[in-house]
Amino acid sequence: MKALVITAPGINCDLELCEGFALAGCDVTSELLTRLTRDPAQIDRYDLIGLPGGFSYGDDIAAGRIMGVMIRQSIYPALAAAIERGVPMITPCNGFQIAVQAGLLPGPAAGEPWGESPAEPTVALAQNETARFNDIWTTMEIPLDTRCVWTRGLKMDADTALMPCAHGEGRFVADEETIEELESNGQIAVRYGAADHFNGSVNRIAGICDASGLVFGLMPHPERYLRWTQHPRWTRLSPAQRSGDTPGLQMFKNAVAHAAKVRAGA
Repeated sequence: MKALVITAPGINCDLELCEGFALAGCDVTSELLTRLTRDPAQIDRYDLIGLPGGFSYGDDIAAGRIMGVMIRQSIYPALAAAIERGVPMITPCNGFQIAVQAGLLPGPAAGEPWGESPAEPTVALAQNETARFNDIWTTMEIPLDTRCVWTRGLKMDADTALMPCAHGEGRFVADEETIEELESNGQIAVRYGAADHFNGSVNRIAGICDASGLVFGLMPHPERYLRWTQHPRWTRLSPAQRSGDTPGLQMFKNAVAHAAKVRAGA
């Protein structure tokens, strides 16, 4: 499996995202967006894609806005074609903000194809209710009806169902009709635990996917939870709890397994 991580000035979580793909068994390439704009056909070579977190272009104007607009004007058709052929894409934190601005999330309605022209954003990541940048670990919940290939079927318990968050603009907002559509279509990929709902997102939404389940955007950082020693209380976990993969690594392995099936024509 070959994974592509798209970077730009201000991105600072690209190495962690590369590590997540690598630990899941991928051959990973990190490439600047500006280079991809000169040859978007490069994207056709990859089985998985990631947009990392950080502060792309300094988050000038708004978080993710500049990089999102650049993607809309350059490589969006190539990314849409990749999704159409079954390529899973993960976009944590600033990547989620970028994906929303680029028109990649929440994506076209179920049954509708990805076109070459991006839609206008219908959801947003607004300033946290606290009006502060929060750097914390939060509990998380995975909806049973989610169609997201990254989060479906994760194995975890009350002690391990955590995820690190670090953002100031992560409050998920949308109008009632859009929220109802996302909920009914199984496009809610992950929620904050009720006790850790710190940013005020509607319905405690921490991450969503497109209607195909391939494109996954979330404010938490699964790429920072690839080893048990990264868990804030890892020494208190039992050997049995630490015997498998962390929820963060499970997400990457889920997507790689899906990509392998796509490649095999299954």
